[in-house]
Amino acid sequence: MKDRLMDTIKISAKDVQVYYADNHAIKDVNVEIEDKTVTAFIGPSGCGKSTFLRCLNRMNDTIDICRVEGDILIDGEDIYDRRVDPVQLRAKVGMVFQKPNPFPKSIYDNVAYGPRIHGLARAKSDLDEIVEMSLRKAAIWDEVKDRLDAPGTGLSGGQQQRLCIARAVATAPEVLLMDEPCSALDPIATAQVEELIDELRQNFAVVIVTHSMQQAARVSQKTAFFHLGNLVEYGDTNQIFTKPSDPRTESYITGRIG
Repeated sequence: MKDRLMDTIKISAKDVQVYYADNHAIKDVNVEIEDKTVTAFIGPSGCGKSTFLRCLNRMNDTIDICRVEGDILIDGEDIYDRRVDPVQLRAKVGMVFQKPNPFPKSIYDNVAYGPRIHGLARAKSDLDEIVEMSLRKAAIWDEVKDRLDAPGTGLSGGQQQRLCIARAVATAPEVLLMDEPCSALDPIATAQVEELIDELRQNFAVVIVTHSMQQAARVSQKTAFFHLGNLVEYGDTNQIFTKPSDPRTESYITGRIG
């Protein structure tokens, strides 16, 4: 019970609607996402889970025909307030994409990029420290510490994805968004990234979109089920998978829809 009382709401979304031109892609989503928790978004392809994820760091701003309505608050602050700089917001809300996408730079420069542009390091020694700490957090330091000048693109797929996680955590974000972070990885690399996600939640609110219900069950404490742009059900992962309250959730989990 004590843990429940200590839970803090990191992200609060109220009546969120997303339109792509005339297409109403997200409908009336209301959800509160807890800090230091892994929250999984599950649902069939095209159900809106990635679209909603991209609302949380205003990535949809980059799509001309996309319009977001409603309120999304992080720590009680409206992230769509016109005074909020999306670039600064994305330093606070890191993102890891489906396909590993390291910059065509050295391993060191991949991780140092964010801290440099956000002015987080005053001296080279500060930057060295941030790079090492981020690579350690992403559980890849021991594999790359002797070749930090080598190109990030030369790493294996699983290492590239962990490098991208290191890059995302280097700006000291508070929230980490992951859009199908393991879908391009083999089972061994997937297991490494899943283990890492479990460690990362000690420091961040982690939100992961996944097609794999097994993955959601393994890594998350909370699960949100999306269907046709609606958030159908949200709750403790165990409850969603064993005793869902909505028949649509049960149909998806048992494989009847999807």
